[in-house]
Amino acid sequence: MATGFFWDEKCFWHAGGNYAFTLPIGGHVQPLAAGGLPENPETKRRLKNLMDVTGLSEDLDLRTAPQASTEDLLRVHPESYLTEFKTLSDSGGGELGRRTPFAAGGYEIAALSAGLAVAAVDAVMTGDLQNAYALSRPPGHHCLPDFPNGFCLLANIAIAIEAARAKGMAKRVVVLDWDVHHGNGTEAIYYDRDDVLTLSLHQEGNYPLDTGAVADRGRGPGLGYNVNLPLPAGTGHTGYLHAMDTVVLPQIATFEPDLIVVACGFDAGATDPLARMLATAETFRQMTLRIRAAAEDLCDGRLVLVHEGGYSEVYVPFCGHATLEALSGSDISAPDPLAEALTIRQPGPRFDAFIKAEIDHLARQL
Repeated sequence: MATGFFWDEKCFWHAGGNYAFTLPIGGHVQPLAAGGLPENPETKRRLKNLMDVTGLSEDLDLRTAPQASTEDLLRVHPESYLTEFKTLSDSGGGELGRRTPFAAGGYEIAALSAGLAVAAVDAVMTGDLQNAYALSRPPGHHCLPDFPNGFCLLANIAIAIEAARAKGMAKRVVVLDWDVHHGNGTEAIYYDRDDVLTLSLHQEGNYPLDTGAVADRGRGPGLGYNVNLPLPAGTGHTGYLHAMDTVVLPQIATFEPDLIVVACGFDAGATDPLARMLATAETFRQMTLRIRAAAEDLCDGRLVLVHEGGYSEVYVPFCGHATLEALSGSDISAPDPLAEALTIRQPGPRFDAFIKAEIDHLARQL
């Protein structure tokens, strides 16, 4: 079976507001020449373009999907929130939460972004595809049921999981979030539940500033089913793989899921403007190979990656290409043009030892 790639040009048309980086324009904040938020269409479009140029697209099953239905959205978001979002969207756009601006038609584009995730999960769970990647935009892992933040307007992954559960296709699901920012929205949605294991690898103290602590383990029936690994800035390639091998993969194996979903942000990449983590395209390749092998061992290969953050227009395409090579098993490559420099800039042996010790210390608190 093939690897699916779900995308739609209309998702690239989602538009942010009048920002300079993450700061509203005004006072002493001067507009940027390029304008807008870091969450812009170019990182996603350039990934798709690179896939087309190398020929990787031909090795994938490229599809689009309809918007997530209102029924799908209501399983996660209250009707009052959806009504407010749709009303503002129909009246020309605006901003509902924190750093979540959108233009006219933003509601429909966000529903389409969620729809790509829904269709990807559905195709994998029905056996139509072996695994899949959803190039969802706007992203979703920060969105709470009634409060959007961090560029996220709808909780794409939770919407897709609950749609699959409503059809009786998945009882136990793992959400692994390797976006550099804490997956606070996904955590909040599943914090009281034991049927979804949420794991977040994120840079400590990045975003949000007040969530993502290792002590936050879930509540009630969900106690023990939420795992946070707040990693030190500069963790790098070796540190990420150590976290995967010693914490993430054992936790997933113990849970025995029916499906694994990855909140796939590329903002841990070394050149990202919103993080300081030194991951490389090879880091994402190796993490994908590991999670794909885990899915093959635990749940017949049922694995879906849903695009989240990543704001380096130059480097995200190479990180994404490496990820999709590993996901699909394709031998078509796009050599990382920064590989030599980023290898030299990785943490040295003493800092690597510190990072591994810190990860081991966090693991003992779980």
